[in-house]
Amino acid sequence: MDCAKDRTMAGLDLNLVDAFAAVARRRSFRAAAAARGVSPSTLSQQVRDLESSLNMRLLNRTTRSVAPTEAGQRLLERVGPAIGDIVSAVDQLQLPGEGAAGTVRINAPPPAIDLVLSRTIGPFIAAHPRVRLEIIGESGLVDIVAAGFDAGVRWGENLALDMIAVPIGPPQRYAVVASPGFLRGRAPVVHPRDLLGQPCLRQVFSSGFRLPWEFEKDGEVLRVDTDGPLVSTNAAAKLRACLEGAGFCLTFEDYVLEDITAGRLVRVLDDWCAPFAGPFLYYPGRRHVPAALRAYVDFVRWRADDRSTA
Repeated sequence: MDCAKDRTMAGLDLNLVDAFAAVARRRSFRAAAAARGVSPSTLSQQVRDLESSLNMRLLNRTTRSVAPTEAGQRLLERVGPAIGDIVSAVDQLQLPGEGAAGTVRINAPPPAIDLVLSRTIGPFIAAHPRVRLEIIGESGLVDIVAAGFDAGVRWGENLALDMIAVPIGPPQRYAVVASPGFLRGRAPVVHPRDLLGQPCLRQVFSSGFRLPWEFEKDGEVLRVDTDGPLVSTNAAAKLRACLEGAGFCLTFEDYVLEDITAGRLVRVLDDWCAPFAGPFLYYPGRRHVPAALRAYVDFVRWRADDRSTA
């Protein structure tokens, strides 16, 4: 055995190895620093200290990216899982009454934030005052691990198979609505195809992708590629234009229930808008989930179970 190497390894600070693993997994000093509750400069210094103690480079850094070297990748593969187990075990050895602590970074589409996640924030923070939530709204699909998030929220059809998924909301529905003034004098809309050629307000993703309007009735599924005077990534802009008589709008039912009840909007094709499963919170499958994330997962699971038995 190389005695010099043995002395070097024996003197390693596990916290430095954990800092390196956090950066290597997320490939970002900023994202890893946010998750650990420290500054990027502190994390950078910890990695430099580890590299100095081992006398080898573990991360390649540019102004735009961070990636493990061959040696760094080997280290991450060998000690990463063990370090994660140790940190998780320490997290679980908290004094009674202290509760979970740390940061939970979540990536979610705006409708899921507006209609589901926002209802959990206040009660969760009251129950776990030492946990900080960072909820980032983004409609497009995101690799949450590569982007430095602890968890994501999406609907079932967009969930990766290697993730743990927890339902966090009740079934949802879409609604097709228009203002009374817009509908006045127009032929009734009784079938999704009646929307073809009509002014429709469309949702678009930042990538430029436009989802067709999807309908279902008695097992029949129809997708209608509508068009109209407005295409936007912003749900509020579509709804405002709809209220002002610009066209038909398809949106989540919860966004427009008050306007329908007040008579500001009229719903059409109600029988073609079937319920679908609500969003899921998902996260990488690990034997030991960080205490802060585990607290949030347990909280939203409890709220979902409580609603289902109410």
